[in-house]
Amino acid sequence: MTDIPAARKEIERIDAEIIRLVAARQECARVIGENKRAAGTNVFVPEREEALLRKLENIAAERNIPATSIRAIFREIISASVALQMDGLPVVYLGPEGTFTHQAARKNFGGSVRLQPLRTIAEIFEAVERGKAGYGVIPIENSNAGAVTGALDMLAESDLKIIAQIQLAVEQCLISRAPLEKIERVLSKDLGLAQCSQWLMHHLPNAALIPTDSTAAAVMKAAEDESAAAIASAVAAEIHGVPVVEKGIQNRPENYTRFFVIGKKPNPPCSSCEEKTSLVVSIKNEPGSLLKMLEPFSKRGIDLVSIESRPSRRRAWEYLFFIDLIGSWDAPDLRDAVAELERRSIFVKHLGSYPNLKN
Repeated sequence: MTDIPAARKEIERIDAEIIRLVAARQECARVIGENKRAAGTNVFVPEREEALLRKLENIAAERNIPATSIRAIFREIISASVALQMDGLPVVYLGPEGTFTHQAARKNFGGSVRLQPLRTIAEIFEAVERGKAGYGVIPIENSNAGAVTGALDMLAESDLKIIAQIQLAVEQCLISRAPLEKIERVLSKDLGLAQCSQWLMHHLPNAALIPTDSTAAAVMKAAEDESAAAIASAVAAEIHGVPVVEKGIQNRPENYTRFFVIGKKPNPPCSSCEEKTSLVVSIKNEPGSLLKMLEPFSKRGIDLVSIESRPSRRRAWEYLFFIDLIGSWDAPDLRDAVAELERRSIFVKHLGSYPNLKN
């Protein structure tokens, strides 16, 4: 190969071969999907996908291909396979288009799986429970502003399971058609307003803060109101054609939001990765009950990474405790701890176990 035309001809031949191989891969994925549906197992298996991507990264490293490049390429190839196996069902997320949840869903499922925005977290749960969607993506926690309480409440009440977590770096922007001095109202999801509270206090102390269903919905409203601004992503600003007034207005530069992928069926045990398990516990309202809740985990050396309390919404001053811990639901020490906890509590509910990926 000595010239550009010859190199281009070889690229065309290679591209045709790649397409042939992708088609063959899709046929294998179709067969796997049919068997999964017949067996009633999950189409989306995060452990399997991550293990495959890491294996491909290692192979690529031997040929000096960057890991980021090979992950991006195969993320979309895998996305096409998952879309085929889902047989037309969408993945639903907290919309509209351009929310951080939309970005998390796209990051996790790629560009081939059909993503459908819904207005509320409750609608996401309903769509998955009724089989109108294969999976749902919901925000659960921000590293600075804390938990998304409505999502926790829905998890406690639903039979759906957490099957994956997604972590997304979040840069909040002030988005408006008005200059800073003309802004009278700032709209965003309550979590978005909380993440930017210090900037708002210093730069827009007199502006009214108005919660909306989502950050992207705030941008849509700001697009129609010359005296309003939204707090949302630069992606949402671009999609809805509203200028970014200021970037990076969150309280801390390192700002992450964690999302859950929810589905009807739990994951199989993860054989090649560390797992995280989420529980919700209702304890008796008596002295020492909180200590009794923690003891079964402490004496077995089980790592509790977070505890969040919420009103039970059944009786006044009764609380639910949401616990994230490191370990598999099928691990003997965790099962023993849960059995002991059940004897001390009103109830213990397993919300899901999933790979503890820092993606």
